[in-house]
Amino acid sequence: MQSFWRKWGQKYFELPLFQRMGLDIRGKDILEIGCGSGYGAFLLNQLNPKSYIGLDLMEEQIKLAREKYPHYQFIVQDATDLSQFAEASKDVIVIFGVLHHITDWQKTIDEIARVLKPNGSLFIEEPRGIDIKFFDFFFRWGHPDSDFGLKALETYLQSRGLNITHKQWTPLLTIFHCQKA
Repeated sequence: MQSFWRKWGQKYFELPLFQRMGLDIRGKDILEIGCGSGYGAFLLNQLNPKSYIGLDLMEEQIKLAREKYPHYQFIVQDATDLSQFAEASKDVIVIFGVLHHITDWQKTIDEIARVLKPNGSLFIEEPRGIDIKFFDFFFRWGHPDSDFGLKALETYLQSRGLNITHKQWTPLLTIFHCQKA
């Protein structure tokens, strides 16, 4: 979560791919799901959003984020329940590779679809499902046992009115830009 390589990947790989796919958050209300220790907040806030909220389930990560970046807003929150956010209240939601950590990832997508404004954008970066199982087998990383996979994710996004406008496959990751109908 806090390694040099994770930060490097976000800064030089994931965020630039999001930007090539249309990420423009200048003057917009942003929600980051799975903000961890706040490095994504730092990167996203360089792009001048109107507002930014980062959420993470792990209290220790939110504590680190608040210490490192006290001028951004972070909350301890389960992504499967975004009821504290009004319907159609966010312009952009960003997920830097954490959706596969959420056992009930479909409920998270349901909540995202609810809080995104019409024509709002969702940017997701996720590893390929087969890679998750491979690394868990060899390194015992302990990802939750769920039905998460890129094909299931694509189907579910579309079933919730989140149209995939761009998809970029890399050897390790897949990046999606979805727009709410």
